[in-house]
Amino acid sequence: KENKFKEIKDHFGTLKHALREIGSLVDIVAVGHRVVHGGIEFTEPMIVTDDVLEKLEKYNELAPLHNPHNLAGIRASNQYIPNIPNVAVFDTAFFKNLPDKTKIYALPYELYEKYGIQRFGFHGISHQYVAEEAAKKLKRPLSELKLITCHLGGGCSIAAIDKGIAVDTSMGFTPMEGLMMMTRCGDTDVGVVLRLLELDPNLNSNEFRIREINDLLNFNSGIKGVSNCDNFLNLLKTFQ
Repeated sequence: KENKFKEIKDHFGTLKHALREIGSLVDIVAVGHRVVHGGIEFTEPMIVTDDVLEKLEKYNELAPLHNPHNLAGIRASNQYIPNIPNVAVFDTAFFKNLPDKTKIYALPYELYEKYGIQRFGFHGISHQYVAEEAAKKLKRPLSELKLITCHLGGGCSIAAIDKGIAVDTSMGFTPMEGLMMMTRCGDTDVGVVLRLLELDPNLNSNEFRIREINDLLNFNSGIKGVSNCDNFLNLLKTFQ
């Protein structure tokens, strides 16, 4: 198996390998894709067209651990089985009806109006499923329940669900906010970010510094960051 996986170089190779394991492609009528960030535009499952793909590109920077790979998987599917429709399901969709008191940050209101700076929430597919399963186990209608659901893994979040509708969640404008995660920082004083921008006056440009801090907060913080471990993958093995 390890030798097989070493031959896989990209999303196209991964998809090809996975579908070979399944068997015949004749019975495939659609391919479903989880897409993490759908912004305010994408709140329902939809067939992915070239236009939809182009619009989703702008959310790559807001969910850099996920969205670029989500879109790469869709493109691989288009390439390998071009006549089969791709359907995107969005992690943010479950939180589309967050109340204003939850959705709007305590920032100048024009930032929400002009630029859509708001809480989107993530892991919605998981939170919706967990809520529905909890109702089954409790043997009560979901429409009667108030629940706190938890998504715990490489990414972590919690959500408050009232009668099947999400009313609050720990993640925000990006999947960085909220709980401490595997490599993401979770809640951090924004003053820390401002301080980081000031720390090295010898950097070439603010743009470079912003990219560097983005990588730090998304890829090198969380458990990885506080463990101060040079070989993070070996550390992970100790938990398995």
